[in-house]
Amino acid sequence: MRRVPLVLLAVPALALARLLPADGAGLGLRLGAACACLLLPGALISRALRLRGFAPALAWALAALLFALAITFAVHSSLWLTLAIMGAVGVVALPFAVRDMPRDGVQGHGSGPGRGDLVKLAVVAAGVAFGIALWFVAVLDGDAFFHLARVRKLEVFGSLSLRNVGEFKDASLHPGYAFPLWHGFLALIARLADVDPIAVGRNGPTVLAPLSFALFYEAGAALFRSAWAGVAVVIAQISLTGIAAGHGGSFTSLALPATAARQLLVPALLALFFTHVRRPSHGLLLSTAAAAGGLALVHPTYALFVGVPLVGFAIARALLVRGELAPVLTGLAALAVPTALALAWLRPVVEATTVHNPSGEEVRRAFAQYPGQLAGTTNRYHVAERLFTRSGAVAIAGLVCVPLALFAARRRWAAWVLGGTLAIFALTLVPFVFPHFADAVSISQGRRLVGFVPIAYAVAGGATVLAGLLGIFAIPVALGAGIVLERAYPGDFGYLFHGTTPVWPTWFALAGGLAALLVGVARCFRNGNDLGVHLRHQRTAGMAVAVFAIPVAVHGFSHWNRVGSGSGALSRGLIKSFRADAGPKDVLFADPETGYLLAAYAPVYLADAPFGHVAATKQNRPRERLRDTYRFYAHGGDLSIPRRYGARWIIVDRKRHRLTLDLPRAYADRRYVLYRLR
Repeated sequence: MRRVPLVLLAVPALALARLLPADGAGLGLRLGAACACLLLPGALISRALRLRGFAPALAWALAALLFALAITFAVHSSLWLTLAIMGAVGVVALPFAVRDMPRDGVQGHGSGPGRGDLVKLAVVAAGVAFGIALWFVAVLDGDAFFHLARVRKLEVFGSLSLRNVGEFKDASLHPGYAFPLWHGFLALIARLADVDPIAVGRNGPTVLAPLSFALFYEAGAALFRSAWAGVAVVIAQISLTGIAAGHGGSFTSLALPATAARQLLVPALLALFFTHVRRPSHGLLLSTAAAAGGLALVHPTYALFVGVPLVGFAIARALLVRGELAPVLTGLAALAVPTALALAWLRPVVEATTVHNPSGEEVRRAFAQYPGQLAGTTNRYHVAERLFTRSGAVAIAGLVCVPLALFAARRRWAAWVLGGTLAIFALTLVPFVFPHFADAVSISQGRRLVGFVPIAYAVAGGATVLAGLLGIFAIPVALGAGIVLERAYPGDFGYLFHGTTPVWPTWFALAGGLAALLVGVARCFRNGNDLGVHLRHQRTAGMAVAVFAIPVAVHGFSHWNRVGSGSGALSRGLIKSFRADAGPKDVLFADPETGYLLAAYAPVYLADAPFGHVAATKQNRPRERLRDTYRFYAHGGDLSIPRRYGARWIIVDRKRHRLTLDLPRAYADRRYVLYRLR
């Protein structure tokens, strides 16, 4: 019995949670238990491979889900078949998982499993507390409705295929979400917890936050081989992306694919990669490949983006140490092979989009759409230097700490910080390089590579060096630096970037990083060691990062409230009536904004959608759809237009359009009228 995995308790926990009401604490417990049950097959597979930790569990859970969804789509079945296959995978893995576990897994530190497990438990507990704080600022906005519309179709439709979960009837695949892997994960949470997908999208970040904390801890601990350094990475990362901006930062969208990829799958991949580099094994190599494959399907460009700093790490490690070449190359192969397969499958869809290999018109549109984020001309342009510092004090501190890696040039984290940062700079700041990179991934995606600079690891490494140089005095120095930077540069958040953050930290990191790499290489060829700094002050470094983050936390939590309109524009009566009357796969004709919101509440197709929330392909014809919608509402309501799209429902927003139709009304209030089209 002592060999029975404790993760099996997730099943009775879900049964008990479903006895509670689906709101408040009951909703949170339902979501948490459902998420744990979905991770259960992955946890059993990772135990069978004699691996410990959250990273391999998440990687194999998504691999099992990919297998189950592929069969479901192939036979056009429902989500019940997916759930049954996931259960069967867990049952098959269980006998192999009931064995004595090794004394270390994806831990990455040398302090023994007992101490590491206690530290990880404390990190998860901090994640639970942060998740509870997210509950009070949770809101649906922006891309959330696009994704929840797909989640709802997956959860409701009885015959699923890759094409019938999109926005339009008989539409083309979306290049970023052609295989709805993460959407399927959210739909299964809704099914297991017996809650509405809206609740999963809004409150899912609360239960995913502890998982994110644990994964960043494992990545940091694996890279630095220190539990305290892992804690420092968590503090720096959560301060950077979850606290600095206030209002929950990007963590309020943790249930959405893009944020989940960056805050869950990327640290899981890094934890597995760095553990494999330190202690190569077939299990870790396969787990790295599983994580890479999941990332490539959840958000394809991010699998490429995380490969950029990893290639930089490989080059820097080879130059600085002239060792570990075999495990690094095999780890990169584990990332490259599934990513290449996924991109090869997506290639026809990508080539059909208008933003792939953008024309001059698309470049001008990007300059207008992302003001302050691009610099140069339409022929020679690059990412604006201020984009690297827009997240405020933590980002600036991370860039300033990049040259400090010289003092630990033979450490893995130094190669990661120097090589990863310089590789990203080379692609984003060089005017004759970035346009070619944007041609391949689109300008919209290319600018996001900035977010993959290893800021949190640079902060943790810099604090380690300062602790080695200054001892206990590094703590007050870190506190003073945090106060000064937070007061001077609190950050420039929001969709519209105003460019108020400084440029100098970017150039300091570039020049200092290059100099540190060159000096480190020169010392390596002379068989030199690290410059007299014994990096045994991880506890002091962790405390220094913690006190540095205090001013950031004070500012962030002082702005801890909901922002965004969400679906507030829709009346509750309209939502309730439409959900009651509309059938699955009905077509709704509405103005782009109203239809986009309403599709998240009912499993219907749209006749049109906002241009920014749809795949711009020839088959989808998004511009033509928008022109038809304008003609209908602006020129008297020609019913031949919605009939051409097979619409059964028409919505008129009286605030936007003065239009009355000679059709039966299914619902009406002061703002909206819902018509039934025969």
